[in-house]
Amino acid sequence: MSYRTVKRLLGETSLERKCRFLFGTGLLLLIAGSFSLYGWRNAEVVYRERRTVARVLKEPILYHSHRTAFEQIAKAAVGSTDAGGGDLPAPPAGFSLDLLRLSSAEVQGWDVFSADPANSPPRSRPVDQAGYDALERIQLGEDEITRTTKDEYQFYAAARADQDCVKCHYHRDADVGDLLGVVAIKLPLTETKALLARNNFFLISAAVTTALLAMAAAYAIVRYVIVKPVLHLKEVAEDVSRGTIDRRADIRTGDEFEQLSHAFNRMLRHLITMQEEVREVNGDLDAKVEELARVNLRLYETNQMKDDFLATMSHELKTPLNSILGFSDVLAGSENLTDKQKRFVGNIERSGRDLMLLINDVLDVARIENGKLEIRAADFRLGELLERQRDAMQPLAGKKGVHLDVAVAPDVPVLRQDPGKLQQIVVNLLSNAIKFTPPGGRVDATAELLDDGQTFEVVVSDTGTGIPPEEQVLVFEKFRQGKTASGRENAITREHGGTGLGLSIVRELARLLGGEITLESEFGQGSRFIVRLPIRVREDRRPRAALRGDTSDDTEEPALPPAYALRLAPTEDPAGGGNGSVHD
Repeated sequence: MSYRTVKRLLGETSLERKCRFLFGTGLLLLIAGSFSLYGWRNAEVVYRERRTVARVLKEPILYHSHRTAFEQIAKAAVGSTDAGGGDLPAPPAGFSLDLLRLSSAEVQGWDVFSADPANSPPRSRPVDQAGYDALERIQLGEDEITRTTKDEYQFYAAARADQDCVKCHYHRDADVGDLLGVVAIKLPLTETKALLARNNFFLISAAVTTALLAMAAAYAIVRYVIVKPVLHLKEVAEDVSRGTIDRRADIRTGDEFEQLSHAFNRMLRHLITMQEEVREVNGDLDAKVEELARVNLRLYETNQMKDDFLATMSHELKTPLNSILGFSDVLAGSENLTDKQKRFVGNIERSGRDLMLLINDVLDVARIENGKLEIRAADFRLGELLERQRDAMQPLAGKKGVHLDVAVAPDVPVLRQDPGKLQQIVVNLLSNAIKFTPPGGRVDATAELLDDGQTFEVVVSDTGTGIPPEEQVLVFEKFRQGKTASGRENAITREHGGTGLGLSIVRELARLLGGEITLESEFGQGSRFIVRLPIRVREDRRPRAALRGDTSDDTEEPALPPAYALRLAPTEDPAGGGNGSVHD
């Protein structure tokens, strides 16, 4: 039987079939083994009885052979006596005069032959090879030898000399215990084997009958005691699964199956109760979801109005602000202004430019949230871009007394990226580093190719004040520069000012370009901003702000349920672009 067949019988079939197979196989093996053992032991007892009979017949046969020899000796003595005559020799002591009558039905044949057949008359020699073989084994030390053939049971026993035997066999120089001869007895086995065969037939018949009855009993037990309740529970479960929830199990066996049916019914009642409760909760949730959808719609519309207002007002503010900056430049170039007036004009120009930077930051945030930024990829060298930004930032760094330097690894290849957005990232990071680095400090911008060969990183490090751990989780959020994690104002950022938009814009631009930005900083030990970007940007990337209505975004945002599809414009969506603002 193959493994697949055994697996199908024991593991991939019905409970009833498995029980019948296991019970039937076990009972068959048990009955076959027990009856076979009984038949084998019965045959052993029969053959042991044959040996006992042969042992009992040994002494009568020896006596019978000695008596015959005595009678022949007596006849010979009578025929040869002289006038003086003589007495017959007396039987040896120990022989009984009661002869055991040997029925031909009990003994098929017997013989007594000498231990030295070579020097004995023919009548005292073995008549077949089996007798010689038995004699050799007895001469080697065995006392009894048995041999079974098809029709007879052969028994060979040693005849050893005792004190009486020595008196008669003195001419052989025999001592007590010496081997004088062998008694051979042959008992018939035809009738015995017939009786054994009949007994085995009855045993086999009884075994088969017992096995059939046991298998029938096992079938009835499995069918009506085990399988029937299980099938009933299965039918009830299927009816309940089809919607007949009022169906109940009805098992009255008074055993564990009845207890199981009670537990099954309790479970069904509990499920119905839970179903009603879930239905009520679902009704409440549906109402709340509808209400939430309406609120989300209102919030979406409000947020859209806010975005439109910011975009419109920013553009409207830039028009007069450009005029203010233009006229301030004209005034600054006049020669008839006093020093005080020139100082006032310089204040106007600086405030106007700060206001312009703030407006540009607000416009960038609005573009990011509206998902209106697009990637404009081009081929350029990173070293040239960093050197241009160093030259642009050098006046600001020199004015504050901060040393500014850039370094690009020679293995960085030509990039296929958006140079405008990458420039805006670098400008924001450099301006922040210079702003928060005290005079005499150092700001470094380095770039290198990573081990994968497909990604590069730009690291902007400074020796400034650093960022406390509780503030590091907030520096990339919008409008959070002036607050710590506990909500308190930060004296350092209050001193330097800023809106808190620069780093959030940097993060969204890095995401839009397919990368990320991380921060490493310790308070009082400076900061390291690490930007990792791919060498070749995917030009079909779009900002996640498209979740407002377009689900084709490739940033793998999870789809929202319909009730929550209308939501506020995301505040942390990856976007990019802008005007290179440096205000944070």
